[in-house]
Amino acid sequence: MAFRRSARRMRWLGCYRLGPVWKALLVFVVIAFAGQLLGVIFNKSWMQPERPHSLYNFPSDNSQGDSLGSCQPHTHIMFLKTHKTASSTVLNLLYRFGEERGLKFALPVGYQFGYPLPFIAQRVKGYRGPHVAEFDIMGNHMRFNKPEVEKVMPTDTFYFSILRDPLALAESSYAYYKNVAPAFRRAKGLGDFADNPYKYYDPRLRNNHYARNLMWFDFGLDHTSNFSLALVKRGVAAVRRNFNLILLSEYFDQSMVLLRHALCWPLDAVVSFNLNARQQVPSGRSGWVVKAAPAPLTLTDKQKSKLREWNALDWHLYQAFNLTFWQEVDRFGRSRMETEVALLRTKREILTRICLRDGGRPIEASRIRDKTIRPFQSGLVKILGYELQSGLDNTTWEACLRMIRPEIQYKDLLDLRQFPRAQQPPVAGGLPIRRESSKLRTEDHGGKGFVEKDWDGTILLRNRSLDHQIDSKVRFR
Repeated sequence: MAFRRSARRMRWLGCYRLGPVWKALLVFVVIAFAGQLLGVIFNKSWMQPERPHSLYNFPSDNSQGDSLGSCQPHTHIMFLKTHKTASSTVLNLLYRFGEERGLKFALPVGYQFGYPLPFIAQRVKGYRGPHVAEFDIMGNHMRFNKPEVEKVMPTDTFYFSILRDPLALAESSYAYYKNVAPAFRRAKGLGDFADNPYKYYDPRLRNNHYARNLMWFDFGLDHTSNFSLALVKRGVAAVRRNFNLILLSEYFDQSMVLLRHALCWPLDAVVSFNLNARQQVPSGRSGWVVKAAPAPLTLTDKQKSKLREWNALDWHLYQAFNLTFWQEVDRFGRSRMETEVALLRTKREILTRICLRDGGRPIEASRIRDKTIRPFQSGLVKILGYELQSGLDNTTWEACLRMIRPEIQYKDLLDLRQFPRAQQPPVAGGLPIRRESSKLRTEDHGGKGFVEKDWDGTILLRNRSLDHQIDSKVRFR
């Protein structure tokens, strides 16, 4: 009897007092909950244990994230990858964007397009003649040669590149190419080189282009003539004519905002981690200093001035496009830029917490347990990498891995997917072309691996087993 009274009371509370509007709302909530439950059942997620770090929704292939309205994303892109300018980080986001959308990459036979020789179209793997095969993205190292690039890329291609303050570039180049450039190898330190560069520099020696006006050289400009303002003006005009956008590595986040608007990309597509960072060293106050200069790289003010003068072509090129960059920012809107940069950094912080161990602090390659994502080492300082968090679900783990995969390994992966080993792409016109690399076996961090020498003798790393990268499900958690 008490039960029937209680039931009648509940029906009265649940229906008679709610009225028709609330009844409809209650029905909607029940149906929605049922739909969610069925979705869970059909997806079989009820059978899977709950995993941490699934808070971030990575964009799907057709997701626009923070979209830019009705514009269509650019998918034909040529990035001139200049040296030591944060260009590896830019290339990573191009690799990610193209891989996620199934785009076709113009890849070199080795790891560079015949650099430091001027680019020719036959250096592209799978090239069969002007516009016979369609390519979407090109971004590996080359010495720029626009007529040859145009044979490979579509007519609506978006061209962009990135510059860096020549003083900081000189420091980084010395640290990285110390054992490659004869001018650097002979000097006791960067200061010693700056005091009298002509003592060590001979333009006829291979790889000495790394020691002077490296950005000017990468853009394919005349580096043999003596400095003059007329030469500078011609060079700057050529870059303006050939490129839609020039970024600055010192203002990387602002550059990413300008780039994503120019390409009509979602903001998530330009969120990245800093790749190819140099070794961190202890600091008394802040605990850690990123990219601190070891003793051979320390400079006096006079030496800094001499290095800017030595790299005068690069310095004028940088100044010209520094001015252009901030004009672009002003057109975009300073306040609007600040808002988007803040959002970009917030998303990076979220991804850092989700993806990376040790608070996102880069670590030495020898400490990275997954040998397939250890960065290539060269020069005076160690190049750092990252380790992923443990316990990531499959989707998150794969997205995080794409963000930290080093350039050489990522190129190998894309190459194998685009050109399975059973397929040998023909050479255009049957023309013979010298193979860019030859392999020799060596030891790498205690395990057997491959080292490749580029055509000019520069040593490049190749992983022991690329198939292992693709097929292995082993994770380090």
